[in-house]
Amino acid sequence: MDYMDYEERITSAELGHGEERTEFTLRPQKMQDYIGQSAVTDNLKIFIDAAKMRNEPLDHVLFYGPPGLGKTTLAGIIANEMGVDIRITSGPAIERAGDLAAILTNLTDHDVLFIDEIHRLNRSVEEVLYSAMEDYALDIIIGKGPSARSIRLDIARFTLIGATTRAGSLSAPLRDRFGVSCKFEMYTKDELAEIIRRTAQLLDVSVDEQSVQEMAKRSRGTPRIANRILKRVRDFSQVIGDGNINMDITTRALEALGVDYLGLENLDREILKTIIYRFDGGPVGIDTIAAAIGEERVTIEDVYEPYLIQAGLLNRTKKGRVVSKKAYAHLGIDYTGDDDDQVSMEI
Repeated sequence: MDYMDYEERITSAELGHGEERTEFTLRPQKMQDYIGQSAVTDNLKIFIDAAKMRNEPLDHVLFYGPPGLGKTTLAGIIANEMGVDIRITSGPAIERAGDLAAILTNLTDHDVLFIDEIHRLNRSVEEVLYSAMEDYALDIIIGKGPSARSIRLDIARFTLIGATTRAGSLSAPLRDRFGVSCKFEMYTKDELAEIIRRTAQLLDVSVDEQSVQEMAKRSRGTPRIANRILKRVRDFSQVIGDGNINMDITTRALEALGVDYLGLENLDREILKTIIYRFDGGPVGIDTIAAAIGEERVTIEDVYEPYLIQAGLLNRTKKGRVVSKKAYAHLGIDYTGDDDDQVSMEI
């Protein structure tokens, strides 16, 4: 079976090809326009106001959580609220210590440096970052061998905002240097509905409330997916409708895209059905599943499995993966297992 590239899936939380410019135009620029993550934003408002009152840079901030929840957007909002410039880069893009030094020496006081996927920083680059975060200085080695000497170069008092989808992969020395640590949670259906209404207004497209609720329900708790679904439904409304989004257009579009009422796509369902039909519902190892459906293990673990577990459709046990009773019901398959073997999960 020929599956769509996981990076181009409608329900992928990663940015797809060519989406960067469109997403940028949809991002809120002020804290008051940012929807959701109230536990994070309420505290950040206090920290930002306090830093501005003291005329100091905001303390270094770490954002962690699944992709597509608004970490980059909030970093931009922080810079706007502080009235400073922001420089955006990513961990893999900073290959050498010299690359980081070039970025840091071009910052001015109170500027924000945003590093996405910060857990993927090269170790030598990370070590240069320590003194920059703590002392606002760069330790540079000049020369080689016995004649080598170290000099300390002062840099601007900046704010580092790091974002990661894998907080556990951060080294302890780096993690401890962040004064503020913020965990991003999955969005509720009501929050996603509010985001869809705002995006529809920005895109100048009419959408009825029933369609808003239906798209929110199928968005996996992720704003990026909600916006992507809205844009694809808008395409259907313009081609096979009158440009207005109603429930009939929404249903037809989502069926054509293969997104069901829990937000599952074809390969999500294929994983569950493979475990049920070929391995009696589990337990079965992840390598066996990968071989059975012809996908890479890392793709299943990082892309598909997290949501299946969060939705209570798949359980991870010491013996392997086990399909839950809820998944049988969702797929319309009779459950023949033992209720005692099921793991209780609440979202």
